[in-house]
Amino acid sequence: MADTMKNNESADQGKFIAFEGIDGSGKSTQIRILNERMKKEGIHCYTTMEPTDSPIGSLIHQIMTGRIRTDNKVIAALFVADRLDHLLNDVDGIVSKINEGTTVLTDRYYFSSYAYHSVDMPMDWVIQANGQSSSILRPTATIFIDTDPDTAMERIAKNRDHQELFEKKSRLVKVREKYLEAFEKLKEEERILVIDGNRSVQEIADHIWEQVKVLISR
Repeated sequence: MADTMKNNESADQGKFIAFEGIDGSGKSTQIRILNERMKKEGIHCYTTMEPTDSPIGSLIHQIMTGRIRTDNKVIAALFVADRLDHLLNDVDGIVSKINEGTTVLTDRYYFSSYAYHSVDMPMDWVIQANGQSSSILRPTATIFIDTDPDTAMERIAKNRDHQELFEKKSRLVKVREKYLEAFEKLKEEERILVIDGNRSVQEIADHIWEQVKVLISR
């Protein structure tokens, strides 16, 4: 995918790496491994995720687990609000951490909204709704762990005692297609690194590290 993201990172700023993939793709595991490797290299890292554990994020979690029911457009809007707070919160916001020189690894960012929400509504609407976030901060790179939906469902069944709202194979097939559509649509604006997620954990981790080493040397 594209490696042409235009950003204005200064030498003393931290990098911002967003991990994307369908549910069950192994993002959380790979973020943990990358965080450990970067710390061994003396790189100050901060790991985070979306939805956050803020009041807005907590509301989203309740919707995802079925405790609250609402319209898909409302869900999309809540993600927009949670993402902006994730960026700008004056306690632990991503922007302030990057400006301080910390490298931030996030489990999901706006491409998750583009992929998951555009199954139910026009992708252009979702992209526009997230326009403030993309104008505030684009990732140094978005790492997409591309995993077969069957493999992802097997991992979900093995590792979780319940399924969330979007964790159905038919949905994951559509979401993966929407990810690829969004990457193609925005290939001139974003740096996307696609990683084969059907391999072993270590093989995936080694491939990611080879890619990230190039990014952090720039």
